[in-house]
Amino acid sequence: MLRQEKGSEASESESDDDHDKQDVIEEETDDEDNAFFDTRDFLSSSSFRSNGSEYHRSPFDSDDEDEFGCEDGSDPCMRSIGSDYPFVRRRKKLPDPVEKEKGVSLWSMIKDNIGKDLTKVCLPVYFNEPLSSLQKCFEDLECSYLIDRAYEWGKMGNSLMRILNVAAFAVSGYASTDGRNCKPFNPLLGETYEADYPDKGLRFFSEKVSHHPMIVACHCEGRGWKFWGDSNLRSKFWGRSIQLDPVGVLTMEFDDGEVFQWSKVTTSIYNLILGKLYCDHYGTMRIEGNREYSCKLKFKEQSIIDRNPHQVQGIVQDRNGRTVATLFGKWDESMHYINGDGSGKGKSEPQLLWKRSKPPKYQTRYNFTRFAITLNELTPGLKEKLPPTDSRLRPDQRCLENGEYEMANSEKLRLERRQRQARKMQERGWKPRWFAKEKGSDTYRYIGGYWEAKEMGNWESCPDIFGQLHTDQIFD
Repeated sequence: MLRQEKGSEASESESDDDHDKQDVIEEETDDEDNAFFDTRDFLSSSSFRSNGSEYHRSPFDSDDEDEFGCEDGSDPCMRSIGSDYPFVRRRKKLPDPVEKEKGVSLWSMIKDNIGKDLTKVCLPVYFNEPLSSLQKCFEDLECSYLIDRAYEWGKMGNSLMRILNVAAFAVSGYASTDGRNCKPFNPLLGETYEADYPDKGLRFFSEKVSHHPMIVACHCEGRGWKFWGDSNLRSKFWGRSIQLDPVGVLTMEFDDGEVFQWSKVTTSIYNLILGKLYCDHYGTMRIEGNREYSCKLKFKEQSIIDRNPHQVQGIVQDRNGRTVATLFGKWDESMHYINGDGSGKGKSEPQLLWKRSKPPKYQTRYNFTRFAITLNELTPGLKEKLPPTDSRLRPDQRCLENGEYEMANSEKLRLERRQRQARKMQERGWKPRWFAKEKGSDTYRYIGGYWEAKEMGNWESCPDIFGQLHTDQIFD
């Protein structure tokens, strides 16, 4: 975990003070955003809380492997969505560790790197979770049933319910970050990850397309929709916290031509040295639509005395700027909506859009969700079908999942030495295999061909990026 062992001491640094000043400036410049939102605490009223079970039911929730959990929607006419998806048996727990873990002091590792980009700081494997950033991209699609629901609402001519479900989906991706204190593996240049999930009606693919800056691109196809984007995560270490600022645009396109685009908000991890470690997400997310509606979501920054953290409030507006719906909830719990701006007499009762899935029966030290536990699984026969660049074949990550910590650390160091040559590769004209930049833009789009290559078993164009490095290779 990203934590220093108790007993270590450190004084507040000048960088901390600078960061605090920066926060004040950001709050001042955010007044324009605050004008769009009612600052009342919606969640303080019990009338806005769900009357249903505490957690959402999904196909990954059942402890009985033969039981297929149903989707829990607040709309009866939507309950049939996903019911024709096949059942796929997936694992419910990670392997038992082979070795006993040894604690490491984070402060001793990074105290000389205050203010620097944390992605350039080499940390031992102890601070990683056995997933790569490519797999984390797919984790954001855990609640893809919300997009299925949005698609169906659009087909029925209800554009408002479509954007409300898209907004709930954009928030739902943050729920899995609660209690996740270890960092994902930074992919190697050219590393890929595929996720074929017929039980969710989708297939996903991602690739690390640039090493400097570090950019990962992804593409997902569902029933009636496509989702894609690229992300460049800028990080700063401020002594007591790490700030992560995503750079990139996410796009959701439905088969009928309606498109929504948004960017993620800032994430910070606090109490790295002393106290209880926690993360927070804050800022304004704008979901821009190409038709009738757009949405603004305000992730409220948590304060020290905040008794009701993780709040998200938002509004849906039509082309004329009129507020037609109000959203509220918590990014780690649930999202509701009411029609209109929530003021005046006759306002509607809050309706549930999304609820977090229940935690797994078999807990991990990484605090994985039930869905996250499945992401690095090598099902029988899958290894032979994957390209040599897939994250599930990465040796340090696989050793960490198996609890072989010494081997995981040595493999991580070996691959990091190899990865230092990635900048030279880019300078020599290296290009990603499955993505390319759009003309006149810095956005990466999937160019196709991956699933066809898998069907033919043709991976000749994919280098063995995890193998031993030889002096005659391009990596030198």
